[in-house]
Amino acid sequence: MVIVNDRLLRFLCSFLGGGELPAGMAFFPFVIINSEVEPTPELINHERIHLRQQLEMLVIPFYIWYIIAYYRRGYMQVSFEKEAYANDSDLNYLKKRRIFGFMRYL
Repeated sequence: MVIVNDRLLRFLCSFLGGGELPAGMAFFPFVIINSEVEPTPELINHERIHLRQQLEMLVIPFYIWYIIAYYRRGYMQVSFEKEAYANDSDLNYLKKRRIFGFMRYL
C-alpha cells in the first residue's frame, strides 16, 4: 500500500539522523512517498524491492542490519540500496529475483 505522508516520512527518517526528506521509504508493509515527489513506477519498484528484502529477513533483522550498515558505510554502500538502485528500472525484477538477492551486493 502506497501512502503519501511527509510527517510519517520525517518521523521514520529521524532514526537515520534526520536530514533531507527522501523521495520514498519502505516500512513494511507500506511504501511512504514524499508529497513533493511524483511516485514514478521506478520509485515504487525501488521501494517494493525493499519490501521484499524486509519480508525475507523477517522485518526486524532487516532494520537492524540496514541501520548498522548505514552508519558504518553510508547510504549508497548499504547492500539493500545497491540492489534496489541497480534494479529499480526493471519493473519485472521482482518476478525473477532470487531469494536474498541483496547478498550479491555485499
